[in-house]
Amino acid sequence: MKRRTVLSLEQALSMPYATLRFAQLGWRVIRIEATPIGKRLPGDPNRYIGTQVVDDDRNSYFIAPNVGKETIAMDLKDPRGHELLLRIIRELKVDIFCCNTLPGRYESLGIDYATLKTANPELIWAGISAMGPDYPNVPGYDPALQAMSGFMELTGREDGQPTLSGIPLIDLKAGDEVYAGVCLALAEQAETGEGSQIHVSMLQAAASWLITTLPLIDFGCDDSEITRCGNEHRKFIPTNAYPTKDGFIYVAIGNDLQWQRFTEIGKFKAVANEARWTNKGRQAERQACYDDIRAISANYSTAELAEEFVAATIPHAVINDIRQVRVLEALAGKLTTTHTPDGKLIHMQPMAVDMDSAHTELTFPAKYGEHTRQILSEAGLDSAAIDTLASLGVVAVMTKMETGADA
Repeated sequence: MKRRTVLSLEQALSMPYATLRFAQLGWRVIRIEATPIGKRLPGDPNRYIGTQVVDDDRNSYFIAPNVGKETIAMDLKDPRGHELLLRIIRELKVDIFCCNTLPGRYESLGIDYATLKTANPELIWAGISAMGPDYPNVPGYDPALQAMSGFMELTGREDGQPTLSGIPLIDLKAGDEVYAGVCLALAEQAETGEGSQIHVSMLQAAASWLITTLPLIDFGCDDSEITRCGNEHRKFIPTNAYPTKDGFIYVAIGNDLQWQRFTEIGKFKAVANEARWTNKGRQAERQACYDDIRAISANYSTAELAEEFVAATIPHAVINDIRQVRVLEALAGKLTTTHTPDGKLIHMQPMAVDMDSAHTELTFPAKYGEHTRQILSEAGLDSAAIDTLASLGVVAVMTKMETGADA
Protein backbone atom coordinates (compact mmCIF):
# COMPACT_ATOMS: atom_id res chain seq x y z
CA MET A 1 0.00 0.00 0.00
CA LYS A 2 1.32 3.44 -0.94
CA ARG A 3 2.33 5.57 2.02
CA ARG A 4 0.11 8.66 1.99
CA THR A 5 0.71 12.02 3.63
CA VAL A 6 -2.13 13.44 5.75
CA LEU A 7 -2.19 17.03 6.97
CA SER A 8 -4.82 17.62 9.65
CA LEU A 9 -6.00 20.72 11.48
CA GLU A 10 -7.31 18.78 14.43
CA GLN A 11 -8.04 18.86 18.13
CA ALA A 12 -10.22 17.06 20.70
CA LEU A 13 -11.11 13.52 19.58
CA SER A 14 -13.22 13.03 16.45
CA MET A 15 -10.59 13.91 13.83
CA PRO A 16 -7.57 12.77 15.87
CA TYR A 17 -9.23 9.35 16.05
CA ALA A 18 -9.71 9.30 12.27
CA THR A 19 -6.11 10.25 11.57
CA LEU A 20 -4.89 7.73 14.16
CA ARG A 21 -6.35 5.06 11.91
CA PHE A 22 -4.27 6.45 9.05
CA ALA A 23 -1.16 6.40 11.24
CA GLN A 24 -1.90 2.74 12.00
CA LEU A 25 -1.73 2.11 8.25
CA GLY A 26 1.78 3.52 8.26
CA TRP A 27 0.80 6.80 6.61
CA ARG A 28 2.53 10.02 7.53
CA VAL A 29 0.20 12.17 9.64
CA ILE A 30 1.06 15.79 10.41
CA ARG A 31 -1.26 17.56 12.82
CA ILE A 32 -1.60 21.36 12.74
CA GLU A 33 -2.13 23.22 16.00
CA ALA A 34 -2.66 26.94 16.55
CA THR A 35 0.08 29.28 17.67
CA PRO A 36 -0.26 30.62 21.25
CA ILE A 37 -3.15 33.03 21.85
CA GLY A 38 -2.88 35.37 24.84
CA LYS A 39 -2.70 33.52 28.14
CA ARG A 40 -4.38 30.39 26.80
CA LEU A 41 -2.43 27.15 26.90
CA PRO A 42 -1.08 26.58 23.38
CA GLY A 43 -2.33 23.97 20.95
CA ASP A 44 -4.93 21.26 21.34
CA PRO A 45 -6.81 21.70 24.66
CA ASN A 46 -6.76 17.93 25.08
CA ARG A 47 -3.01 18.14 25.64
CA TYR A 48 -3.78 19.33 29.17
CA ILE A 49 -6.61 16.94 30.09
CA GLY A 50 -6.05 14.03 32.47
CA THR A 51 -3.03 13.12 34.54
CA GLN A 52 0.42 14.37 33.62
CA VAL A 53 2.33 11.67 31.75
CA VAL A 54 5.75 13.05 30.80
CA ASP A 55 5.62 16.85 30.74
CA ASP A 56 3.30 19.84 30.85
CA ASP A 57 1.59 19.34 27.47
CA ARG A 58 1.19 15.59 27.05
CA ASN A 59 -1.40 14.46 29.58
CA SER A 60 -3.16 11.10 29.67
CA TYR A 61 -6.29 11.99 27.67
CA PHE A 62 -4.15 13.24 24.78
CA ILE A 63 -1.90 10.21 24.33
CA ALA A 64 -3.82 7.39 22.63
CA PRO A 65 -5.46 9.39 19.78
CA ASN A 66 -2.20 11.14 18.85
CA VAL A 67 0.51 8.49 18.74
CA GLY A 68 2.40 8.07 15.50
CA LYS A 69 1.95 11.68 14.39
CA GLU A 70 4.11 14.75 13.80
CA THR A 71 3.00 18.24 14.77
CA ILE A 72 3.43 21.77 13.48
CA ALA A 73 2.20 25.00 15.08
CA MET A 74 0.90 27.70 12.68
CA ASP A 75 -1.26 30.81 12.77
CA LEU A 76 -3.89 30.28 10.08
CA LYS A 77 -5.52 33.61 10.90
CA ASP A 78 -2.49 35.27 9.31
CA PRO A 79 -2.30 35.43 5.48
CA ARG A 80 1.33 34.33 5.77
CA GLY A 81 0.04 31.20 7.49
CA HIS A 82 -2.24 30.58 4.50
CA GLU A 83 0.74 30.81 2.16
CA LEU A 84 2.71 28.41 4.31
CA LEU A 85 -0.15 25.92 4.33
CA LEU A 86 -0.35 25.89 0.53
CA ARG A 87 3.40 25.56 0.31
CA ILE A 88 3.43 22.57 2.67
CA ILE A 89 0.67 20.85 0.69
CA ARG A 90 2.54 21.43 -2.55
CA GLU A 91 6.10 20.66 -1.45
CA LEU A 92 5.32 17.70 0.83
CA LYS A 93 2.89 16.32 -1.77
CA VAL A 94 0.06 16.10 0.77
CA ASP A 95 -2.58 13.57 -0.33
CA ILE A 96 -5.28 14.25 2.27
CA PHE A 97 -6.27 17.32 4.28
CA CYS A 98 -8.52 16.92 7.32
CA CYS A 99 -10.08 19.31 9.81
CA ASN A 100 -12.66 19.38 12.59
CA THR A 101 -13.21 23.13 12.60
CA LEU A 102 -16.43 25.13 12.35
CA PRO A 103 -17.39 25.27 8.64
CA GLY A 104 -17.99 28.99 9.06
CA ARG A 105 -14.23 29.41 9.57
CA TYR A 106 -13.01 27.40 6.58
CA GLU A 107 -12.52 30.34 4.22
CA SER A 108 -11.11 32.76 6.80
CA LEU A 109 -8.51 30.17 7.80
CA GLY A 110 -7.71 29.37 4.18
CA ILE A 111 -8.56 25.70 4.61
CA ASP A 112 -11.61 25.40 2.34
CA TYR A 113 -11.42 22.80 -0.42
CA ALA A 114 -11.46 25.31 -3.27
CA THR A 115 -8.40 27.08 -1.86
CA LEU A 116 -6.36 24.03 -0.91
CA LYS A 117 -6.87 22.17 -4.17
CA THR A 118 -5.01 24.97 -5.93
CA ALA A 119 -1.89 23.48 -4.31
CA ASN A 120 -2.86 19.93 -5.27
CA PRO A 121 -5.76 19.34 -7.68
CA GLU A 122 -5.89 15.69 -6.59
CA LEU A 123 -6.25 16.57 -2.90
CA ILE A 124 -8.81 14.66 -0.86
CA TRP A 125 -10.39 16.99 1.71
CA ALA A 126 -12.33 15.74 4.74
CA GLY A 127 -14.06 17.75 7.46
CA ILE A 128 -16.04 16.88 10.58
CA SER A 129 -18.56 19.31 12.05
CA ALA A 130 -21.65 19.15 14.25
CA MET A 131 -24.25 19.32 11.49
CA GLY A 132 -22.34 19.80 8.24
CA PRO A 133 -21.68 22.96 6.18
CA ASP A 134 -25.39 23.87 6.08
CA TYR A 135 -25.04 24.76 9.77
CA PRO A 136 -21.63 26.46 9.67
CA ASN A 137 -21.49 27.91 13.17
CA VAL A 138 -22.84 25.07 15.32
CA PRO A 139 -20.07 23.61 17.51
CA GLY A 140 -19.78 19.84 17.67
CA TYR A 141 -19.40 18.28 21.11
CA ASP A 142 -20.11 14.61 21.60
CA PRO A 143 -22.37 14.93 24.69
CA ALA A 144 -24.50 17.61 23.03
CA LEU A 145 -24.81 15.48 19.89
CA GLN A 146 -25.74 12.44 21.98
CA ALA A 147 -28.59 14.54 23.37
CA MET A 148 -29.64 15.96 20.00
CA SER A 149 -29.53 12.65 18.10
CA GLY A 150 -31.69 10.72 20.57
CA PHE A 151 -28.85 8.58 21.93
CA MET A 152 -29.40 9.86 25.47
CA GLU A 153 -33.14 9.23 25.22
CA LEU A 154 -32.36 5.61 24.31
CA THR A 155 -29.77 5.08 27.05
CA GLY A 156 -30.37 4.48 30.74
CA ARG A 157 -32.89 2.81 33.01
CA GLU A 158 -36.52 2.73 31.91
CA ASP A 159 -37.52 4.63 35.05
CA GLY A 160 -34.43 6.86 35.10
CA GLN A 161 -33.12 9.95 33.36
CA PRO A 162 -31.61 10.09 29.86
CA THR A 163 -27.96 9.03 30.05
CA LEU A 164 -24.74 9.51 28.12
CA SER A 165 -22.98 6.42 26.80
CA GLY A 166 -19.82 5.36 28.59
CA ILE A 167 -17.62 6.30 25.63
CA PRO A 168 -17.84 9.25 23.19
CA LEU A 169 -19.71 7.24 20.59
CA ILE A 170 -20.47 10.07 18.18
CA ASP A 171 -16.92 11.43 18.12
CA LEU A 172 -15.69 7.96 17.25
CA LYS A 173 -18.47 7.32 14.72
CA ALA A 174 -17.59 10.58 12.93
CA GLY A 175 -13.91 9.60 12.87
CA ASP A 176 -14.74 6.24 11.36
CA GLU A 177 -16.83 7.96 8.68
CA VAL A 178 -13.82 10.08 7.70
CA TYR A 179 -11.65 6.97 7.54
CA ALA A 180 -14.19 5.16 5.35
CA GLY A 181 -14.82 8.23 3.20
CA VAL A 182 -11.14 8.82 2.52
CA CYS A 183 -10.60 5.17 1.61
CA LEU A 184 -13.54 5.36 -0.82
CA ALA A 185 -12.24 8.64 -2.25
CA LEU A 186 -8.83 7.07 -2.86
CA ALA A 187 -10.45 4.15 -4.67
CA GLU A 188 -12.42 6.56 -6.86
CA GLN A 189 -9.31 8.67 -7.42
CA ALA A 190 -7.50 5.62 -8.77
CA GLU A 191 -10.14 5.52 -11.52
CA THR A 192 -10.70 9.22 -12.16
CA GLY A 193 -7.44 10.87 -11.09
CA GLU A 194 -9.50 13.55 -9.33
CA GLY A 195 -9.66 14.85 -5.79
CA SER A 196 -12.83 15.20 -3.75
CA GLN A 197 -14.28 16.64 -0.57
CA ILE A 198 -16.01 14.82 2.27
CA HIS A 199 -18.24 16.54 4.83
CA VAL A 200 -19.13 14.46 7.88
CA SER A 201 -22.06 15.73 9.96
CA MET A 202 -21.81 14.28 13.46
CA LEU A 203 -25.60 14.50 13.81
CA GLN A 204 -26.31 12.70 10.55
CA ALA A 205 -23.64 10.06 11.18
CA ALA A 206 -25.16 9.39 14.61
CA ALA A 207 -28.71 9.26 13.26
CA SER A 208 -27.65 6.66 10.69
CA TRP A 209 -27.31 4.28 13.64
CA LEU A 210 -30.97 4.68 14.65
CA ILE A 211 -31.78 1.69 12.46
CA THR A 212 -33.65 -0.22 15.18
CA THR A 213 -35.75 2.71 16.40
CA LEU A 214 -36.38 5.59 13.98
CA PRO A 215 -38.15 3.49 11.27
CA LEU A 216 -40.56 2.13 13.89
CA ILE A 217 -42.37 5.48 14.02
CA ASP A 218 -44.02 4.82 10.66
CA PHE A 219 -45.06 1.37 11.85
CA GLY A 220 -47.26 2.89 14.55
CA CYS A 221 -44.96 1.81 17.36
CA ASP A 222 -45.71 2.29 21.04
CA ASP A 223 -43.55 4.97 22.67
CA SER A 224 -41.98 2.30 24.90
CA GLU A 225 -40.30 0.86 21.80
CA ILE A 226 -38.31 4.00 21.11
CA THR A 227 -37.14 5.05 24.54
CA ARG A 228 -34.64 3.75 27.09
CA CYS A 229 -35.07 0.31 28.55
CA GLY A 230 -32.05 -0.25 30.78
CA ASN A 231 -30.10 -3.41 29.98
CA GLU A 232 -32.95 -5.31 28.41
CA HIS A 233 -33.49 -5.77 24.69
CA ARG A 234 -36.66 -4.14 23.39
CA LYS A 235 -37.61 -7.10 21.21
CA PHE A 236 -35.84 -10.27 22.33
CA ILE A 237 -37.05 -11.45 25.72
CA PRO A 238 -35.45 -12.23 28.21
CA THR A 239 -32.20 -10.69 26.95
CA ASN A 240 -30.95 -8.69 29.96
CA ALA A 241 -28.34 -8.39 32.70
CA TYR A 242 -28.98 -10.59 35.72
CA PRO A 243 -27.56 -10.46 39.24
CA THR A 244 -25.37 -13.26 40.56
CA LYS A 245 -23.95 -13.98 44.01
CA ASP A 246 -20.78 -12.09 43.09
CA GLY A 247 -21.72 -9.68 40.30
CA PHE A 248 -23.75 -9.73 37.10
CA ILE A 249 -24.00 -11.79 33.94
CA TYR A 250 -25.55 -10.78 30.62
CA VAL A 251 -27.77 -13.32 28.88
CA ALA A 252 -28.70 -12.74 25.23
CA ILE A 253 -31.52 -15.03 24.13
CA GLY A 254 -32.35 -14.19 20.53
CA ASN A 255 -34.81 -16.88 19.51
CA ASP A 256 -37.20 -19.53 20.78
CA LEU A 257 -34.71 -22.38 20.36
CA GLN A 258 -32.27 -20.64 22.69
CA TRP A 259 -35.11 -20.12 25.18
CA GLN A 260 -35.84 -23.84 25.03
CA ARG A 261 -32.20 -24.71 25.76
CA PHE A 262 -32.14 -22.13 28.55
CA THR A 263 -35.17 -23.59 30.29
CA GLU A 264 -33.76 -27.10 29.96
CA ILE A 265 -31.00 -26.08 32.40
CA GLY A 266 -32.15 -27.59 35.69
CA LYS A 267 -32.10 -24.46 37.79
CA PHE A 268 -34.10 -22.45 35.22
CA LYS A 269 -36.82 -25.00 34.42
CA ALA A 270 -39.19 -23.20 36.75
CA VAL A 271 -39.30 -20.08 34.53
CA ALA A 272 -40.80 -22.00 31.60
CA ASN A 273 -44.52 -22.12 30.90
CA GLU A 274 -46.70 -22.55 27.85
CA ALA A 275 -47.28 -18.81 27.41
CA ARG A 276 -43.54 -18.14 27.28
CA TRP A 277 -42.83 -20.70 24.58
CA THR A 278 -42.62 -17.94 21.93
CA ASN A 279 -40.97 -14.54 22.03
CA LYS A 280 -44.39 -12.91 21.60
CA GLY A 281 -45.62 -14.73 24.68
CA ARG A 282 -42.52 -13.76 26.64
CA GLN A 283 -43.09 -10.13 25.67
CA ALA A 284 -46.55 -10.33 27.20
CA GLU A 285 -44.97 -11.57 30.45
CA ARG A 286 -41.80 -9.53 30.05
CA GLN A 287 -41.42 -8.16 33.58
CA ALA A 288 -42.49 -11.36 35.28
CA CYS A 289 -40.03 -13.29 33.14
CA TYR A 290 -37.18 -11.01 34.19
CA ASP A 291 -38.16 -11.22 37.84
CA ASP A 292 -38.32 -15.03 37.78
CA ILE A 293 -34.85 -15.33 36.24
CA ARG A 294 -33.34 -12.78 38.63
CA ALA A 295 -34.70 -14.66 41.63
CA ILE A 296 -32.80 -17.75 40.49
CA SER A 297 -29.57 -16.23 39.10
CA ALA A 298 -28.89 -14.32 42.31
CA ASN A 299 -28.32 -17.64 44.13
CA TYR A 300 -25.35 -18.71 41.99
CA SER A 301 -21.89 -17.38 41.18
CA THR A 302 -21.14 -15.77 37.86
CA ALA A 303 -18.62 -18.51 37.03
CA GLU A 304 -21.11 -21.29 37.77
CA LEU A 305 -23.77 -19.77 35.56
CA ALA A 306 -21.29 -19.06 32.78
CA GLU A 307 -20.15 -22.70 32.81
CA GLU A 308 -23.72 -23.95 32.43
CA PHE A 309 -24.50 -21.42 29.69
CA VAL A 310 -21.43 -22.53 27.75
CA ALA A 311 -22.52 -26.16 27.99
CA ALA A 312 -26.02 -25.24 26.77
CA THR A 313 -24.69 -22.86 24.07
CA ILE A 314 -26.60 -19.92 25.52
CA PRO A 315 -25.19 -16.55 24.34
CA HIS A 316 -23.94 -14.75 27.43
CA ALA A 317 -21.08 -12.61 28.72
CA VAL A 318 -19.51 -11.73 32.01
CA ILE A 319 -19.76 -7.96 32.49
CA ASN A 320 -16.09 -7.00 32.56
CA ASP A 321 -14.52 -3.84 33.84
CA ILE A 322 -11.87 -2.18 31.69
CA ARG A 323 -8.97 -3.84 33.52
CA GLN A 324 -10.52 -7.22 32.74
CA VAL A 325 -11.08 -6.30 29.09
CA ARG A 326 -7.41 -5.45 28.71
CA VAL A 327 -6.35 -9.01 29.61
CA LEU A 328 -8.99 -10.91 27.64
CA GLU A 329 -7.28 -13.68 25.71
CA ALA A 330 -8.90 -12.53 22.47
CA LEU A 331 -7.52 -8.99 22.87
CA ALA A 332 -4.36 -9.11 24.99
CA GLY A 333 -2.11 -9.90 22.02
CA LYS A 334 -3.72 -7.28 19.80
CA LEU A 335 -3.25 -4.14 21.89
CA THR A 336 -1.39 -1.29 20.20
CA THR A 337 1.55 0.19 22.10
CA THR A 338 3.81 3.18 22.44
CA HIS A 339 6.72 4.11 24.70
CA THR A 340 7.11 7.27 26.75
CA PRO A 341 10.33 9.24 26.15
CA ASP A 342 11.88 7.51 29.17
CA GLY A 343 11.02 4.06 27.78
CA LYS A 344 7.89 3.09 29.71
CA LEU A 345 5.63 0.75 27.71
CA ILE A 346 2.07 2.05 27.25
CA HIS A 347 -0.68 -0.34 26.14
CA MET A 348 -3.56 1.15 24.14
CA GLN A 349 -6.72 -0.04 22.42
CA PRO A 350 -6.42 -2.64 19.62
CA MET A 351 -6.88 -1.76 15.98
CA ALA A 352 -10.44 -2.14 14.74
CA VAL A 353 -9.42 -4.81 12.22
CA ASP A 354 -6.23 -6.87 11.96
CA MET A 355 -3.99 -5.95 9.02
CA ASP A 356 -0.69 -7.66 8.23
CA SER A 357 0.96 -4.37 7.24
CA ALA A 358 -0.40 -2.36 10.17
CA HIS A 359 1.74 -0.35 12.56
CA THR A 360 0.76 -1.43 16.07
CA GLU A 361 3.83 0.09 17.79
CA LEU A 362 3.59 3.85 17.30
CA THR A 363 5.77 6.75 18.35
CA PHE A 364 4.80 8.75 21.43
CA PRO A 365 2.77 11.91 20.71
CA ALA A 366 4.86 14.89 19.73
CA LYS A 367 5.37 17.85 22.01
CA TYR A 368 3.66 21.06 20.93
CA GLY A 369 5.43 22.49 17.86
CA GLU A 370 8.02 19.71 17.92
CA HIS A 371 8.22 19.25 14.14
CA THR A 372 7.54 22.81 12.96
CA ARG A 373 11.15 23.49 11.98
CA GLN A 374 11.62 20.12 10.31
CA ILE A 375 8.44 20.35 8.24
CA LEU A 376 9.05 23.92 7.13
CA SER A 377 12.57 22.89 6.11
CA GLU A 378 11.08 20.10 4.00
CA ALA A 379 8.86 22.74 2.41
CA GLY A 380 12.01 24.63 1.34
CA LEU A 381 12.40 27.32 4.00
CA ASP A 382 15.85 27.99 5.37
CA SER A 383 16.63 28.43 9.07
CA ALA A 384 16.64 32.24 8.90
CA ALA A 385 13.21 32.34 7.24
CA ILE A 386 11.80 29.99 9.87
CA ASP A 387 13.27 32.10 12.67
CA THR A 388 11.66 35.19 11.16
CA LEU A 389 8.24 33.53 10.94
CA ALA A 390 8.60 32.38 14.55
CA SER A 391 9.52 35.88 15.71
CA LEU A 392 6.41 37.22 13.98
CA GLY A 393 4.19 34.61 15.64
CA VAL A 394 3.22 32.99 12.33
CA VAL A 395 4.64 29.68 13.52
CA ALA A 396 5.78 28.26 16.86
CA VAL A 397 8.93 26.18 17.17
CA MET A 398 10.43 24.25 20.02
CA THR A 399 13.53 25.71 21.63
CA LYS A 400 16.86 23.94 21.88
CA MET A 401 16.17 23.32 25.57
CA GLU A 402 12.81 21.69 24.79
CA THR A 403 14.16 19.41 22.08
CA GLY A 404 17.45 18.57 23.68
CA ALA A 405 19.04 19.33 20.30
CA ASP A 406 19.50 22.17 17.86
CA ALA A 407 16.19 23.83 17.14
